[in-house]
Amino acid sequence: MLQMVAPCSAASFAGGVIMPNLISSVDSLPKLAAYKKEILESCSDNMFIPYMTLFFRPYTKEELIAAQTSIIGIKLYPAGITTQSEGGISDFTSIHTTLSHMEELKIPLLIHGESNGFVMDREREFLEIIQQWAEEFPHLHIIVEHITTADAVAFIDQYPNVSATVTLHHLLISLDDVVGDALQPDLFCKPIAKRPSDRDALRKAVFSGHDKIMFGSDSAPHPRHKKECCGCAAGIFTAPVALPMLAELFEDEGKLELLQNFTSDIACRRYGLRPPKKTISLIKKEWRVPELYGDVKPFGAGKTLRWSLE
Repeated sequence: MLQMVAPCSAASFAGGVIMPNLISSVDSLPKLAAYKKEILESCSDNMFIPYMTLFFRPYTKEELIAAQTSIIGIKLYPAGITTQSEGGISDFTSIHTTLSHMEELKIPLLIHGESNGFVMDREREFLEIIQQWAEEFPHLHIIVEHITTADAVAFIDQYPNVSATVTLHHLLISLDDVVGDALQPDLFCKPIAKRPSDRDALRKAVFSGHDKIMFGSDSAPHPRHKKECCGCAAGIFTAPVALPMLAELFEDEGKLELLQNFTSDIACRRYGLRPPKKTISLIKKEWRVPELYGDVKPFGAGKTLRWSLE
């Protein structure tokens, strides 16, 4: 799977933030080094920097110092809230020491921000916990990953130390696309798509050039037997179509000049990154999105897009 999907990201980007929620969580330096090596080997034909993250657990200061130069941040998952997050955090009062060390060492905190409440309210409810951390640790860079609601957009504006990512699919779909006319398992993801008004709030923020909201693909490939089944896996595979579909979306809004900023520059500023120089050329040339990449169905399968990678 990695050998098939990693080149799809490497073809379009100079680097990407790598999530640690594997079957065996990436929560130690040996696991992190092994995973990074596998990614680099899978992308050998394309220059691509894997910006690695550790799976959040209580870390000692010594562990964090040892990991500091190898990671872009630490990703926190509430226990059981998404794919392979069973080892996540259930007692949020027990992690303040680790957060304090991260603030001191300037290690960003990335968050899958959902409670275990009613599915449409989960993001909004978890913002209350993030608010406590943002106030208690004002020098800790907090990134709320893949936000989906108008509440989250408003929240980002309240704290200078908080950023957010937005996915391609959450800019395009609402819950109606997932379950409205017929169940669409390939559009099922976590956080689930919300109301059209939430999607519109995301789009308004992104197309305004918001300087703390950046692209995060949350590209999540699952084979057909994991999607077309009872209890289907959550995740949308967007890597092969991310840039062409974003170009189409930004063009429709008359905002093509903001595409570079959204997909790259904001993240580089917020994280303090200096990725290697790599230029991707998009051209006006129609192409049809394949129905499958290996055994994985991509977002927009079968659709004709008007932008393509040169």
